[in-house]
Amino acid sequence: MIKVFIDGSQGTTGLRLKDRLTERRDIELLAIDEEKRKSIDARLEMVNKADVAFLCLPDAASRELVEAAKGCSTKLIDTSTAFRCDDQWAYGFPELGERFLANIRTNTRISVPGCHASGSIAVLAPLVDAGLIDAAACQTITSLTGYSGGGKKMIAEYENPHDPEVDAPRIYALGQTHKHLPEIKKYAKLATLPIFLPIVAPYYSGMLVTVGFENKKGLSLAAIRKRYQEYFVNTGFIQVIMDEEQPKMLGSNTLSGLDVMRIYVCGNEERVTVSAQFDNLGKGASGAAIESMNIALGLDPKTGLSF
Repeated sequence: MIKVFIDGSQGTTGLRLKDRLTERRDIELLAIDEEKRKSIDARLEMVNKADVAFLCLPDAASRELVEAAKGCSTKLIDTSTAFRCDDQWAYGFPELGERFLANIRTNTRISVPGCHASGSIAVLAPLVDAGLIDAAACQTITSLTGYSGGGKKMIAEYENPHDPEVDAPRIYALGQTHKHLPEIKKYAKLATLPIFLPIVAPYYSGMLVTVGFENKKGLSLAAIRKRYQEYFVNTGFIQVIMDEEQPKMLGSNTLSGLDVMRIYVCGNEERVTVSAQFDNLGKGASGAAIESMNIALGLDPKTGLSF
């Protein structure tokens, strides 16, 4: 049995991890006494007992636990922003290439990508790699998400009596300081931070991240889709939709409850949009965390995940 401890199992990601891992016969979940839940010593004791510890904590609390666990051989998988741009940590997005996959396999410290970042990087990295967009130019990203991505406080805001304005989509992080921006820049290989428009809408989960660009090379949509397919070949978790007929609409909650991501290339030979469709709680959070755990333990990456 693989011993797993979830530090921060009361939050949205922690609860989702607990539900998913409870169903697995190869996992033994280690539980901490409720009165010791905030004790760093008690938590460290559980981490040392575990084969894998998921840290579903605010950034500061994650850093505190990681510092206390120095020298510990337990595999730590952190879901906060704290270590995503730290080169000492593996970045939990194996679809970005063999180097990322190898780092997850061998490193005992793994940082799970942010939900908005997952879609943004999946869309942008292949475009930069193919020279279809200028890495030095300022890109604009639009990301539509369900309210579960805001955690317990936002979930309560939507599911309890609320102001009617909450019943319509709302743009947030208007100051262009969203916490996912540094990792988007780093892993999409951009020279500057993008303009980012995250939109929260009144549905529980699901995400649609879109980037548009001028098709200066005049490539057909089929050729651009082929570039994406080649970039994400054999990943299993990212599906490039190759249909010649474009969808009339793209839903942002279509893949709610699943751990796959779909890439759609739409538009024409002058102006193109690329969209990543996935679940912000799946490939954008707990699903990505479990995928990383599976890889780090030498298991089939899809074990315990939904497609």
